[in-house]
Amino acid sequence: MEKKKRKRRTKAEIQAAQVQKPEPQGLGDTVEKVLEATGIAKVAKWILGEDCGCDERKAKLNELFPYKKPLCLEEDEHQYLHEFFLTMTERIKPTQQKQLLKIYNRIFQERNEPSTCSSCWANYLNKLRKVYDQYDNL
Repeated sequence: MEKKKRKRRTKAEIQAAQVQKPEPQGLGDTVEKVLEATGIAKVAKWILGEDCGCDERKAKLNELFPYKKPLCLEEDEHQYLHEFFLTMTERIKPTQQKQLLKIYNRIFQERNEPSTCSSCWANYLNKLRKVYDQYDNL
């Protein structure tokens, strides 16, 4: 009986076969991966249904415990935030939104577009405030 020779795959074939998964954004992605690997995710969906709240929990954990660390503020950005937080009002002017979003996108390495969503702006300002406050505590 003759043995079949195995065809060796090239490095390019192996890489093409591997599915590129996005890098985890935070703790929520890691918890999801563990739950899927152990089979707990399937059990939860079987018992609770497709909308078991996992996506919301994952998003919240990613928000609370992100893996991506913000870049450092530049001196002019720190000065702008200092003046903004001293004189902050209920409404943010379009020129302020543009500058705040420019700072936010650079330090958090994101590409958010201007928005009228108040909860989005509350999130942006909270995250900017945390970064800004770390400089004042040094």
